[in-house]
Amino acid sequence: MAEEQNAQAAQGAEQAQDQLQFALQRIYVKDVSFEAPNSPAVFSQPFQPKVSLELDTEHQQVGEELFEVSIKVTAQVSNGEDQTTAFLAEVEQAGLFRIAGLSAEQLDHTLGAFCPNVLFPYAREAVDNLVNRGSFPPLMLAPVNFEAMYAQRKQREAQQAGEATAH
Repeated sequence: MAEEQNAQAAQGAEQAQDQLQFALQRIYVKDVSFEAPNSPAVFSQPFQPKVSLELDTEHQQVGEELFEVSIKVTAQVSNGEDQTTAFLAEVEQAGLFRIAGLSAEQLDHTLGAFCPNVLFPYAREAVDNLVNRGSFPPLMLAPVNFEAMYAQRKQREAQQAGEATAH
């Protein structure tokens, strides 16, 4: 009897796994911009960079079980004591993911943390490529912990929901 229950449980688990789908369909650059507003003067000064980095993620459903996830990276580098802008590089890296068989909570986590982790190396390479083409020293972005960013966002949302119900 116990063997039959174990076999049924194993069969149910296999069916659940068969329904779970995750597939990267396409990776693409959605938007890209590079500005060096103070060139060529910036090249005649000693390069003492100060980097300002902004990072944002978004996702949207674009079809049945098809989701677009994007990472927007904005790097502004200032130079010298007067902090004139050396360059501004913006990249929006996106991907299409086919995802099925997840609960709403699992799907939200996958779109908010896992998919950005897949896309970030591509965004990082695109930013570095833009900076190199602008004739500036390489700008290798440090790895990003999207799990922590997701947890912080969820915590903020919970606090805001708590504040809204308190009023």
